[in-house]
Amino acid sequence: MYRILEAEMLADKIYKMVVEAPFVARACQPGEFLITKIDDKGERIPLTICDFDREKGTVTIIFQVVGASTLRMAELKAGDAFEDVVGPLGNPSDFVKEPVEEVKKRRYCFIAGGVGAAPVYPQVKWFKEHGIDCDVILGTRTHSTLIMEEELKAVAKNLYVCTDDGSYGHAGNVTVMLKELVEEQKKQYDIVVAIGPMIMMKFVCLATKEYNIPTIVSMNPIMVDGTGMCGACRLQVGTETKFACVDGPEFDGHLIDWSLAMKRMNTYKTEEGRAMLKAQEGATHHGGCGNCGGDR
Repeated sequence: MYRILEAEMLADKIYKMVVEAPFVARACQPGEFLITKIDDKGERIPLTICDFDREKGTVTIIFQVVGASTLRMAELKAGDAFEDVVGPLGNPSDFVKEPVEEVKKRRYCFIAGGVGAAPVYPQVKWFKEHGIDCDVILGTRTHSTLIMEEELKAVAKNLYVCTDDGSYGHAGNVTVMLKELVEEQKKQYDIVVAIGPMIMMKFVCLATKEYNIPTIVSMNPIMVDGTGMCGACRLQVGTETKFACVDGPEFDGHLIDWSLAMKRMNTYKTEEGRAMLKAQEGATHHGGCGNCGGDR
């Protein structure tokens, strides 16, 4: 059992939990994720690791209520526990594996949309810990759904907050903010990292392609097992078929087939849609483990 030490609501339908998971905390790096399971009948829920404390053996997760399983999670309190917490899964961000001196030569801008603030935070925190400055654009629909402003302000060189409805910070979405920084303030970036809703990441990539700025995105399609067996998180990246859980979750955003990714994510939400994808994709759909649900 993995005890929940802290549980709080950050905004409407957005929750934060600090969970006792020493093995995950000991090994995880920025960019990776974990999978939680409330009990033996619960759904496996993939969540990006927002923060971790190796000494205390804890990991922090932030999630948004989008269905029955996350609604059940939101009802958990400090002192309750998850039956399973599996991780770290996926691959750490590329810069974690590079020499720090090489990373310092590049100018980074991180763009966080909505709950994308959660996976952006450990990356920007890593930059701060290694003495590297970076800018962060934090966007959300409205002021009441804004999260992690103070945490990101503490680790970013510059934090630009924007809301779609103009109720707080700069008026407009994150691409409007990026355009202002690049075109009006003459900011120069070597790499943009965008994490948030798929539609947001798509439009960030369209903008950065015009500016010729390489862009990394963290893909969060539907996942079932987190090991590449179910096929739910399949993506087309350039000419290659990839699985977000084992090949990612971070990819070159300019190579993602966004239309296919969004269509596939919506199709996979229904039983009929899953059956259709299985028929269309045949042997490449998943690994055929028989246990992950991808064959049903």
